[in-house]
Amino acid sequence: MSQYRIATLGAGCFWGVEHFLRQIPGVKAVVCGYMGGHVEHPTYPEVKSGQTGHAEVVQVEFDPNEVDFETLLTFFWQHHNPTTLNQQGEDIGSQYRSVIFFHDETQRLAAEVSKATQQRDGYWKAKRIVTEICPASTFWRAEEYHQNYLARNEQPSCHLPFY
Repeated sequence: MSQYRIATLGAGCFWGVEHFLRQIPGVKAVVCGYMGGHVEHPTYPEVKSGQTGHAEVVQVEFDPNEVDFETLLTFFWQHHNPTTLNQQGEDIGSQYRSVIFFHDETQRLAAEVSKATQQRDGYWKAKRIVTEICPASTFWRAEEYHQNYLARNEQPSCHLPFY
């Protein structure tokens, strides 16, 4: 049995989230994919249409002895705008929503505490945070051309730098 844990986060376009998460010590793997919808084996064009109910997400495999879930959440809040409903920058639609998919009760509680703390004390406290906190469902891996996209294509990220 692996000592690693899984976190699944949606913060708009998955390319930038994947890129930044890969840089955190203790993160062992990051995979782009889809979660939270009603279509099995969704394709990128289907998800992009906004008709599947899925969000673009990253699934993060991390070693809890090196980095904890709360640290991943701190990163999550720093790299996107959690106050824009179904939108991140130019990307508009429910597939770009801000969402934390929890894998167990410990993650659910940590996500709720983290969201409340961010709302009260964080960078976004002047606006209402609209991030959803939902139970994880089936993770559908995105097509290979989405994996490690920014590193392979040398494009700038659409996500916010650390503040």
